Amino acid sequence: MKFLYDLFPLLLFFAAFKLYGIYVATAVAIAASFVQVGSFWLRHRRFETMHLVTLGVLAVFGGLTLLLQDDTFIKWKPTLVYWILAALVLGSQWVGRKTAIERILGAQISLPPAVWARQNLSWGVFFAALGGLNLYVAFYYGLDLEPAARQEIWVNFKVFGLLGITLAFTLLQGALMARHIIEKPDKDASAS
Repeated sequence: MKFLYDLFPLLLFFAAFKLYGIYVATAVAIAASFVQVGSFWLRHRRFETMHLVTLGVLAVFGGLTLLLQDDTFIKWKPTLVYWILAALVLGSQWVGRKTAIERILGAQISLPPAVWARQNLSWGVFFAALGGLNLYVAFYYGLDLEPAARQEIWVNFKVFGLLGITLAFTLLQGALMARHIIEKPDKDASAS
């Protein structure tokens, strides 16, 4: 359910794009992101970093898209979000005692420190690469096509391509982590 909740602004963006175009879709995404952050805070009395980063970049670059009626800015939004995440994840390699990935997943699974570091590095590089890939599709793919066709390709890639790549990478990283999970002693067995 959390997965769908996290995708809420993206799904509404896609639906609005298909029905009304890029500018209405951008406005819908901004509004949905504000609703997402606000409702999460009301339910949990805290914010999620990913939601805040997305909202901040979306409000600024989506706002510029609407103000200037230029879709260039909204096309930069995924790249900036991914690059901010890459910087946060990679920066955690050197700041603090735990990496970002260990902070996120460490309560659920136990891995050796070297595996956490490798996972963190993998995710940081992955986010950086996704940002670059978004730039390529948004601004350089299909230069011989009409602008409307290129915009359609970018939106479809943003919704389905980036999501599919992320899902595949998540499954791969899960399989790699599974080989190194440290089993915690069973509390019931140690009490006997």
